[in-house]
Order: sequence, then C-alpha cells, then structure tokens
Amino acid sequence: MLQIIKNGVHLVKGRTLISGTADEQKAQLSSLGLSPREDRNGTIAYKILNAHNTRPDDEKMRIKFDSLISHDITYVGIIQTARASGLKEFPIPYALTNCHNSLCAVGGTINEDDHVFGLSAAKKYGGIYVPANQAVIHQYAREMMSGCGNMLLGSDSHTRYGALGTMGVGEGGPELAKQLLRNTWDVNPPEVVLVYLENAPKAGVGPHDVAIALCGAVFKEGLVTNKILEFVGPGVESLSMDFRIGIDVMTTETACLSSIWETDEKVKDFYTIHGRPDDYKKLIPEDVAYYDMAIRIDLSKLESMIALPFHPSNAYTIHELQQNPDILYEVEKAAKAQFGNKVDFHLRDKVIGGKIHIDQGVIAGCAGGMFENICEAAAILDGKSTGDGYFNLSVYPSSVPVNLALIRNGVQAKLLEAGAVFKPCFCGPCFGAGDVPANNGLSIRHTTRNFPNREGSKPGDGQLASVALVDSRSIAATALNKGVLTAATDVEIPDCDKTYSFEKGVYEKRVYQGFGKADESSELRFGPNITDWPRMYALEDNLLLKLACVIHDDVTTTDELIPSGETSSYRSNPLKLAEFALSRREPDYVPRAKAVAEEEAKRRNGNSSAEVIEVLSKVCSNADEAATNTQFGSCVFACRPGDGSAREQAASCQKVLGGFGNICYEFATKRYRSNCINWGILPFTIDKEREFNYSHGDYVFVPGIRDAIKNGKEEIPAKVITAKGVEDITLYVKGLTEEEKTIILEGCLMNYYKAQMK
Repeated sequence: MLQIIKNGVHLVKGRTLISGTADEQKAQLSSLGLSPREDRNGTIAYKILNAHNTRPDDEKMRIKFDSLISHDITYVGIIQTARASGLKEFPIPYALTNCHNSLCAVGGTINEDDHVFGLSAAKKYGGIYVPANQAVIHQYAREMMSGCGNMLLGSDSHTRYGALGTMGVGEGGPELAKQLLRNTWDVNPPEVVLVYLENAPKAGVGPHDVAIALCGAVFKEGLVTNKILEFVGPGVESLSMDFRIGIDVMTTETACLSSIWETDEKVKDFYTIHGRPDDYKKLIPEDVAYYDMAIRIDLSKLESMIALPFHPSNAYTIHELQQNPDILYEVEKAAKAQFGNKVDFHLRDKVIGGKIHIDQGVIAGCAGGMFENICEAAAILDGKSTGDGYFNLSVYPSSVPVNLALIRNGVQAKLLEAGAVFKPCFCGPCFGAGDVPANNGLSIRHTTRNFPNREGSKPGDGQLASVALVDSRSIAATALNKGVLTAATDVEIPDCDKTYSFEKGVYEKRVYQGFGKADESSELRFGPNITDWPRMYALEDNLLLKLACVIHDDVTTTDELIPSGETSSYRSNPLKLAEFALSRREPDYVPRAKAVAEEEAKRRNGNSSAEVIEVLSKVCSNADEAATNTQFGSCVFACRPGDGSAREQAASCQKVLGGFGNICYEFATKRYRSNCINWGILPFTIDKEREFNYSHGDYVFVPGIRDAIKNGKEEIPAKVITAKGVEDITLYVKGLTEEEKTIILEGCLMNYYKAQMK
C-alpha cells in the first residue's frame, strides 16, 4: 500500500524509480546509458525554487514570491506590521479573504471592523479584497491566483497549491510583511521527497483517505519535516483535479515545507475552465532526477481511513477500528494525559451493540468543500435520509462558484432533501468556530485538522468534544446509516455527473481588484479593537529567563500555544489576544509571564526587584551591576513546539507578555521557528539526549547573549538556577542568517525595519 524508501533515489523519465545503494543505482542507470545526479536540480521543485531565488550564490535560498494571500485572522496584523515598517503599496498581488472571522458573532463589531479595515487597506495599498462568505482562502487562490511554475506565500499553514503546479508556502505574518517590503523569504535548500503514485483508487476511496494514510506513515517519525513533497507517477493521471487538490492540501499535516505535482492535460483543463489557459505549463522532472527519499503509494490498495483524535496522523482504516473499537481507549488515555481531571472524556460509550455511533458529520473548507467531494456525498445519500436522531450533517462549499455549480446540477437539493444542512463558504469548522459538537461528542469531518479544542470545546470549562478526520464519502455512508460509522467502500457508490462549470462573474461583481491601483490618499478605517503593537526592546548584553511553562508532550501545537476558535476575533488586538496564550494547555502561564514582565519594567526603570538581584547573585559577582544590562523575560520549554498553524500569534503573544525565549529539543516546523525569530524570541535548542527536568519558576541565565548572536556563536553556555542550586546547560542557536541575527538584536522585525528607516 505505502512503501517508504529513506535513502536517496533516482527517477528516470518520470516513470522509472531506481532505488538501492548508491552503487546499485549507479549500475542501473549505467545500464540505461545514464549517469547518477548529485543534485536536486532535475526535480520540479528545484526548477521552481531556482527561478525564484534572488541570490543563487548564497548559502541560503532567498525567495521572492509571485503573490500573497491572507485571511481575516491574519491580515490586520500583517498590514499593521508592514505599515509600522514603512509600507507604501503592495508590490505584488495580495489577496485579503474573509473566511475565518466571517460569523461576526464574537466581541460585538470587531469581526466586521476587521473586514472594513481590510477593504480600506486594499484601496490604500492596492490589494485584492474578497468579501465574507465568497470563498475560503485556498479555494480563491486555486481559482484565481495559481499558475504553473509560480510561488505563492500565504499566512495560513494550508497554503498548498502543488496539484496546480504552484508551490504554495504557509508562513507566519511577518514573512508576508517582508515580501510586502520587498525583502525575501530565506530558507536552507530543502530536501525533496518523491511521492510516487501508482494505479487508481477503488470506488469509495477519496482524497482524505490517501492523505490520512500518508500522514500516518510519515508524521510521527518526522520523515518529511521541512522537506518538499513532489508527486509524480502513473497514478497521478488516474486522479481528478479535485482529488489531487484534496490530497495536496493535507500535505501540511505531514509537517512538510511545500508540495508540487507534475502537470498534465487535466491541469490544463482546470485553467481553461477557470478562464486562465495561459497560466498552464507542463511541469515534469528532467529525464534523470534525484530525490532525497521516496514514498511509493499504490492507490488501488488504499482503504477508507479515519484519523482519530487528536492528530491527523493518528490513522487507522475504518475497518480496523470497527473490528477493534478498544482503540478508542488509547484516545481516552491521551486526553487524560493532556487534560488530567479537568474533563471527564470518554469515547468507548460510542460503541453500542458493537457499532460505533457518531454524533456529527461535517464536510467543509479547503479540504472537504470541493465540488466532487460534495457531488459524491450527494450521490450516496440521493433519495435517502440522515435520520431524526442525534446525528446531523453540515456541508460548507469552498466558494460561491462551487456552490452555484452544486445548485445548478441539483446536488444541493439532493443533500437538503436527505436532511443535510448547507452553510456559507466559511472555514469555521476547521478551527473551532462553527458546528461545535456537544460535550463528549464525536464529530467526523472532512476538514484539515483534529487537534484538541479544534472543534471549539473548552476543557478549562469542563467541556471536551473530539473530531476524527474522515473522507466525505465515508461521512455520507455514515449518514446513510443514521450515524453508525461506515466505510464508503462498504456501500454502493452511484455514478454522478461531476461536470463543472466555473462562474467567474460572481467574483467580477463582488471582489475588489485593486492591485496596481494604490491610493495613498485613501484612509484606513480602524475599529476600536484594532490596536498597534506595544513597544518592544532590543536584546541586551545578558538574558535571564524565568520558565513560565514547561511541557513534556512529544509535540506542542500552535493551537495549544494560542487557541483558535472565538479567540481569533481578538487577533487585531495584541494585548487582548495575549490573555489567551496557552490558556487551554497551561492556564497559569499568562499570570506567570505577566509577573515577569512587571519585574522587567521595574528593572528597565532602574528598580530591579529583590527577585532579580537574588537570582543574579547566584551566578554573578556583582548582581546589582549585572542587573543593569541583563534583560529579564519569561520562557516556554516544549519538546517540539509549533506543529500546525502558521499563525504568528503563537509567538507574538509570548513576546507581548514579555517572553524572550523558547527552549526545545527541536522546532516542529520552520514556520514556528521563523515566527519566534521575527518576534525577537531566542530560538534555543538543547541536546536531545539531555533530560530537561526543570519546572516553571526555575531560571536560565544566558551571559553574553547579545555578543553571541552578533558574532554568530551557535553553542552558548548558560546556567540553570533552581531551588536546589546552579547547573550548567548548553543552549544552541543554529543557522541564523545575518538578517535574522539583526532582527533578534533589534528585538523584533518591526524594530529591524524601523532601524533601517533612520
């Protein structure tokens, strides 16, 4: 079904995979009259990267993108950051979509205030503005902004358009601000992983089944972290565009950096249907291409899958779960380990008479809300009923053009007649702002994530529901059986008309197309919740960190660092949003961090507290003198922080609260590490063999940190001060670019740009 080849491989003419030892590959290539490659330049990925690399002779790739895209959780902060750094106009197409805070139901007027700000910014700086409920961010990008060979940067982690020949990258907002200010995205040359597809999927198997199987195979070992997945092989041509797109968008959950696919006539047809035939180009690897590793997938052997809480990689076949429902006990144990006695969480009571009963089904967003997913769900439910019990089914199309097509071909009517509910083009169910299940409810969703609280529950208030990821076809099969979990491969899959016609006129009537039309005289419109960033200070000579949160989970997600859901409404107000930092994982973090910030404010005013002096006296000969040039800040330790969303608020909230460091064994993603750097948070790592057996309230003293960063010192001696005494520890800050060093020294990206303007 799925084979992982961890060593390098060669691909010949896009269809012959050569693996084995280096000598074995050399012999096989020689028999074909070919020589092995020693670089990645034969891959599609590097053709695109090299074309966008502004400094080909540099150690790092310095990329300029063709276009940008953000939604209404992120664009206010990005524009505020860029505006504070001297923004005059958007230099490349930048689309502002409104698909996250579009309910306008939390915090009074603040959601719509953000939308008004977004339109005013599009008018002032020359942007593209997509009104609320017109399209989810990634569907608009697919329909209107993709292009073969292009690169698109988005402030959402699921920025993936590889199936359309566009390399999409999801990053935190500061990286978009850099592009708006005509700077580059800097990245080490990434490894490329060949995903070689063979054969065709059986009836009932959909894109989410393939994606869940892939995530389950690679995520836990970090096999593709920060690498590019390149999809090639004879199996590609067996897949429709919606099917390819559905797999592609989920590559984010493998922790890869980006993705790209070979393109063919189906891709050409996609661009023609969407009125952009000139955006198609044939993309294939060169006759001999080298990949750092390979994943071979036989599509014909894949089954209907389910990703159980609390991660897309917690993957099983539905049949496996049906045969062994005690697997649900492992989920209960995971919840117990994370939430302790805060909630009474149980799933095994969903097993009734040997069958697993589901409370809710949702088909939504950039992964589930695609035309074909909904068409096939309707075919399964045509003339049937979802029932009048606890189970309910909601459908969120990905864009108004998709919804129009569903109305015109009768699909929406079939689903409504069966008992499903149609809702607007909205991302809410993907991040906990729509269709929140009941306490202890189990929802199956064709959406992107099933992290804890991603469904909108509040463990701090004794509430906890859960989400399992399931393809829309199996969701429809489950609805057919009134909520009894059912694999789509176990029901009849009727033929259905999947002919798609794109109605561009919807966007022509409603979307503001302002690129190239910047109007400096146009005024930005601010609501009362939209505030500027608080002042941030440059890094001082020494650093004293107080641990405010210590997490020993294998992975810490950005949803834990800053919760999603209703908190998203406050992302235009840095101070207010910061109050939610780590609130659903470590509720005492905020008061601890604020207490440290208060002591730092006193120190900065020349009134160092007895606490600071006492701690410094244990590691410095003259504590009073040391306090004058020793910054005091809070710190978070987590084993592997930053999996999941690209949201920079996971880092900025820590900085707003006086955070100056993260300590970890490794960062889960490049984007979270970049977010820390851009907000002036020291991205410290420690040896993986070292046990971090410290707790909140302990201190880490890092002498000479400013000089160490300035001079590129990557191994930094430090001291840990606990009630038991003082211990040595080695911290690492590896691979900083000169720009990143300066950003940290200045205190954050905004300070860096302000310094350049002087």
